[in-house]
Amino acid sequence: MESIHVSIAAAASWSSKLARERRRRGRPTPPYPLPRPSTGTRISLSRSAGRLSALCAMDVSQADPSKELTLGSGMATEEDYASQSKLLLEFTDICNVDKAWVFQSEKGKGSQAMFSVSQPNLLANKRRKFILSAQISSGSSDSVTFRWAQFPVEMANASLIVPSPSGSKLLIVKNPENDSPVQLEIWGPSQLEKEFHIPQSVHGSLYTDKWFEGVSWNFDESLIAYVAEEPAPSKPTFNSSGYKKDSSNEKDCGTWKGQGDFEEDWGETYVGKRKSALFVIDIQSGEVRAVQGIPSSLSVGQVIWAPSSRVTDQYLVFVGWSSDQRKLGIKYCYNRPCALYAIKSPFHQSEANDKDFKGDSGKGSTLYNLTQSISSAFLPRFSPDGKYLLFVSAKSAVDSGVHGATNSLHKIDWPVDGELSLQRSIVDVIPVVMNAEEGHFPGLYFYGLLANPWLSDGCTMILTSMWGSSEVILAVNVLNGRVSRISPTESNASWEILSLDGDNIVAVSSSPTDVPQLKYGYLIDKTISSASWSWLDISSPIFKCSEKVKVLLESLQFSIIKIPVKNVAACTTKGASKPFEAMFVSAKSKTDVPNPLIVVLHGGPHSVATSSFSKSLAFLSSLGFSLLIVNYRGSLGFGEEALQSLPGNAGSQDVNDVLTAIDHAVNLGLANPSKITVVGGSHGGFLTTHLIGQAPEKFIAAAVRNPACNLALMVGTTDIPDWCYVESFGSEGKNHFTEAPSAEHLNLFYSKSPISHLHKVKTPTIFLLGAKDLRVPVSNGLQVGVISIRDRTMLAVIYINLFVDLNVNSFNLADRMDVDCTYFDPAFSSNFTLFLTFVYVTLALKEKGVDCKLIVFPHDVHGIDRPQSDFESFLNIGVWFKKYCK
Repeated sequence: MESIHVSIAAAASWSSKLARERRRRGRPTPPYPLPRPSTGTRISLSRSAGRLSALCAMDVSQADPSKELTLGSGMATEEDYASQSKLLLEFTDICNVDKAWVFQSEKGKGSQAMFSVSQPNLLANKRRKFILSAQISSGSSDSVTFRWAQFPVEMANASLIVPSPSGSKLLIVKNPENDSPVQLEIWGPSQLEKEFHIPQSVHGSLYTDKWFEGVSWNFDESLIAYVAEEPAPSKPTFNSSGYKKDSSNEKDCGTWKGQGDFEEDWGETYVGKRKSALFVIDIQSGEVRAVQGIPSSLSVGQVIWAPSSRVTDQYLVFVGWSSDQRKLGIKYCYNRPCALYAIKSPFHQSEANDKDFKGDSGKGSTLYNLTQSISSAFLPRFSPDGKYLLFVSAKSAVDSGVHGATNSLHKIDWPVDGELSLQRSIVDVIPVVMNAEEGHFPGLYFYGLLANPWLSDGCTMILTSMWGSSEVILAVNVLNGRVSRISPTESNASWEILSLDGDNIVAVSSSPTDVPQLKYGYLIDKTISSASWSWLDISSPIFKCSEKVKVLLESLQFSIIKIPVKNVAACTTKGASKPFEAMFVSAKSKTDVPNPLIVVLHGGPHSVATSSFSKSLAFLSSLGFSLLIVNYRGSLGFGEEALQSLPGNAGSQDVNDVLTAIDHAVNLGLANPSKITVVGGSHGGFLTTHLIGQAPEKFIAAAVRNPACNLALMVGTTDIPDWCYVESFGSEGKNHFTEAPSAEHLNLFYSKSPISHLHKVKTPTIFLLGAKDLRVPVSNGLQVGVISIRDRTMLAVIYINLFVDLNVNSFNLADRMDVDCTYFDPAFSSNFTLFLTFVYVTLALKEKGVDCKLIVFPHDVHGIDRPQSDFESFLNIGVWFKKYCK
């Protein structure tokens, strides 16, 4: 973040100066004067001016803890930072498996596994990626051996790794920096076979995120289809004479490029990314062709090749998201309508077909919308025999407006003759589960599939889904819709499939108290229909951890607790009245007095905290805390009725569920009511700041990461304003949604927000904010982190006057804002906000006596997941909680 150098004394003159400017422009002066602080406060501000000025000028995310200690009293010592940072490093060093592939040997005996592994590199502030291989050989019917390579191979600068279907070739994608070409490398078993450098004039970087990503080899491994940024549009060129019509000479030093038209992107994590488009490369010639015939209004992704008996009829199937109206943020939001489309490969489009397409591109093959009758269709997969096209749908999310909900699985017939038509009948394989009985399948909750998820019978698909608070592995028969849970049910651990080895499964299992462990699953009686599986532990070098971490984790235990719903009579559906869940992590050796408790709240709200290993939460547990990880109603994994009970009740039902879970833990003797802390991010931060306002005596410390604190502010600045409407209005949210909220809407948003309770807050709170967050913009956290907890009048007046000074009139609120409702304009500079709020915290928070700490990470987005930022974030949370739990 840029340093802020503003005179403290200037703040005192702003009110009168801007009031004069308001009168000059003919605007009425606010009816209330700028509050005058008490004499004692004025003296305090004067004495601390130098310190505050230095603090404002700091890059707060990179602050040296030892220097930070001089800025305030009662802060943690350097020894606390040093000792806890060493412990956190022990957890940070544990690796993650991102993907895995298994290739059958040519002789039919044994197979080769390849694991894509990542590890944080704190010094470089990146994730180090490498490949680790193993030879798999089976002994007796109940044993298997993994012979690991001696050393991993680092994949420097590799953006994506995609093996060919046979496993004989490997595509490595290296996306460029700045304007350099994209590099595509084709590797054989022993050497680099092909290398292609594709200039920016053809296309930009390949999409490698988990949503738009699409790279697919065709069946004879001669072509690769992929999703990349379309070429950059030309920009106007200017010289000393003005606009230059002929801009062909790009290197003319007497010219400069203008900005051109604004291009809307998909919001959070997609800033600066150009529209996604389809391309196909011939790996023999290196020729790259763009797929023609796709309307410019479609963003594309998840491309796969369709099976075909005729070489001339090779179709591409892909997901398309329309942007006919304004694009909204798509990250974590599965309520964006999408459909499956099919179009011929550009290497198989005849001139006769060129005239068939009637879209806005004017050329290309016929484009077929395969799923017109359903509002959502993604993750396409063809059955092994090519008869069916399977896909997942988030139609419940699209139709209701919630950003995530219970999914469904569908199929359509695929013509063996390659003759497509728009009249495709969609068959439900697994419908949306509204309310499951105890212990029964709760519905589908996943957003990723293996490239080849099929067992040898050709009709059984293996996938990972949420089941309550756990991830489980499911076998789905796509012919009869039968769903079987094949991961073990005797433990509460989470399981995730990594790859298939024929009819066997390579998976990973973990829990809040166990680092990930590789597992190998096989059918006991070799009959797929029986769904009887056995699981073997696989010794692996991937998840190595220090002896200290092992000892700490061995001292912990966890369980999943059922929490009865209070006020069942108020529930409108059966699913909403059923108990929700919380995971409890604690030390095995119990004493008469329980350890201090950290209540952990997930974001969303329509996501879920699973019983898988979390390095950051394991770190907090190892500091001597118990954890209560609450999956309040509205979380994924518990049926659609329970999930849909939260929209319209956000800030009340979810808050009451958390308080109920805490009281339940206290009544069971699991928590000391005098030592309870709470942490959450995004909607979890929304809940955390609600809790410390609605239950001010309950918590002794709190921590929030990019919290949604003021929906009236957020709706005008976030990339998902529709989220504010759906969670505030409920089922009517989609109908009320508008780009220009009314005063009544803003008042409702404010009443639903934690900021409406902040005058009651007494809990010391640390705020961790990403300055580049578009989902919950940094202004949300700054406003709450440093605004007066008792009286917001001063800041409200400064906001109003500054609106006038900047000639900004957001929704005409500058003339109607009162002390009970502070609104914010997107054009308002966060640097000014940071300065104003630091001034105000000196005037108000010190007087109030509430301890507040704020760290802003200047280059982070909503997740605050850059290695250094994630590390510093949880280090400060640990130090903050330890400070108040001594």
